[in-house]
Amino acid sequence: MSTPESRTAPVSVPQLRQMKSEGRRISMLTCYDATFAVAMDRAGVDTVLVGDSLGMVVQGHDSTLPVTVDHIVYHSAAVARGLARALLVADMPFLSYATPERALDTARRLMGEGGAAMVKLEGAGPMLETIRALADRDVPVCGHLGLTPQSVMKLGGFRVQGREAAAAQRLRGDALAVQEAGAALLVLECVPRALAADITAALDIPVIGIGAGAGCDGQVLVMHDLLGLRGHHRTPRFVKDFLAGADSVEAAFAAYVAAVREGSFPAAEHGFDG
Repeated sequence: MSTPESRTAPVSVPQLRQMKSEGRRISMLTCYDATFAVAMDRAGVDTVLVGDSLGMVVQGHDSTLPVTVDHIVYHSAAVARGLARALLVADMPFLSYATPERALDTARRLMGEGGAAMVKLEGAGPMLETIRALADRDVPVCGHLGLTPQSVMKLGGFRVQGREAAAAQRLRGDALAVQEAGAALLVLECVPRALAADITAALDIPVIGIGAGAGCDGQVLVMHDLLGLRGHHRTPRFVKDFLAGADSVEAAFAAYVAAVREGSFPAAEHGFDG
């Protein structure tokens, strides 16, 4: 039986890796203010992401590209004030990590001013040097591969990645390279479920899926999607409304955590075939 102390003990980066090794699924949600952060903590969410998704769900933009470091620092600091247990991850906005030097400065602000315990960036290739520079200076890094929203213009829209054999092989290689560069966590977005499961099994670091099937070590959703708040954007296939049938927002968060832990979310209809 858990004790109050064990329920409120802060989640650490090594603990996430231990959860993977023990087969305990990791829950992650995006969050942008202190009040929702408190509710997520009470519901048992393991990791909270101050995502650049705030550009779309909070600011009303059509993409994440207009989000600035100042925006993430502001929202991260607010979320940090509401958390006691969950590990706080903060997104590095578009071009704020274009060079290792810029990335180090951005990380300094996100962690020093924003209270983040980990920073997240998209891509591999030229980003590997940046991941290495951050990790070498004891900055915990979460990578992000597959559908990378900051590359939406290059990708031609929000599309599933890795369906073709060559693309799948490239994604596998990128995931291994991101781990080798020093990332402590990886998000896979909109990737065929079989490919995501294969990558998850091949990596030592935890893999968090979104639209990547149930074979990942954990799951992440945008909070607004989980609560059924549609806004002006089309609801993605991988979303489930957890507020439907719940008697409170906190209960919806708790239902999500339970579904992730027991493996009932995501279901087959929330994923993609190769």
